[in-house]
Amino acid sequence: MSTTLVVLLVLAGLSESAGRVLPLVARRPRLSRRLVAGLMVTGTLVEGTVIALWPVAAWTVADLVGPGQLPSTSGLAWTPALVAPLLLAAVLAFPLLGPFLHLLLVAGVGAGLAGALTAETDLGWWAAAGCVAAAGIGLAATVDVVRRLVARVVAGAREREVVVA
Repeated sequence: MSTTLVVLLVLAGLSESAGRVLPLVARRPRLSRRLVAGLMVTGTLVEGTVIALWPVAAWTVADLVGPGQLPSTSGLAWTPALVAPLLLAAVLAFPLLGPFLHLLLVAGVGAGLAGALTAETDLGWWAAAGCVAAAGIGLAATVDVVRRLVARVVAGAREREVVVA
């Protein structure tokens, strides 16, 4: 993976993280700067990793759907041209500007990824798009479940802290 691609993935992760954390900061202006910085760094790492794993997960789903159709030596990978549109995600993720626009942007990036998967395999475009969509939804659902579990653990720890004090 090239340095340019790593930088783009980190910036895309940062933009996704900002789209999730900054509305929280707007609702709770008394959050400490240290907590906000920690949320941004953690969110950047998580979102950047999820974005980086999207082509790998799509390749795995395509292998499950059409075994024997995929070349064993090649794999699907991000290119700077495919990942660059995700940098707009923070601007489009803000609730006032439209989550629907954010969804359209992610769908457009997914369509580009489906085209790359089609070029690498014998799958048709619709089958490749289904693999990319299944991979994206699976990764998003996994991150959402983990995010909710962490929130419950943190809330439970705070409740125990209040009861003890």
